[in-house]
Amino acid sequence: VQLQASGGGLVQAGESLRLSCAASGRSFSRYDMGWFRQAPGKEREWVSTFTFRGRTTAYADSVKGRFTISRDFGKNTVSLQMNDLKPEDTAVYFCAAKHFSSSSKEYDYWGQGTLVTVSS
Repeated sequence: VQLQASGGGLVQAGESLRLSCAASGRSFSRYDMGWFRQAPGKEREWVSTFTFRGRTTAYADSVKGRFTISRDFGKNTVSLQMNDLKPEDTAVYFCAAKHFSSSSKEYDYWGQGTLVTVSS
């Protein structure tokens, strides 16, 4: 079972990036898929989730209106379109998966992370 995140890079403030996460080894169709990030010296924080049930999306206040999560259930992928990037968005971004029926807030599977650096 593997989650592979990609798409990170170095951009200037105001620019855009699109992160992708490909799941392999099993189907994640019945999983909620999320993006998290960890900035240098800070704790990991939740960014966004795309749920299995209801196909709903949710965003942290810090990215609402700038980031858009999308998902292709057939291809087992989840993406994060990040627009109007700010230096404070600089972090390693991780994709993660949690079975939709889980009552825990903890995610079961994690990708290796992709670095996003936003220069001012």
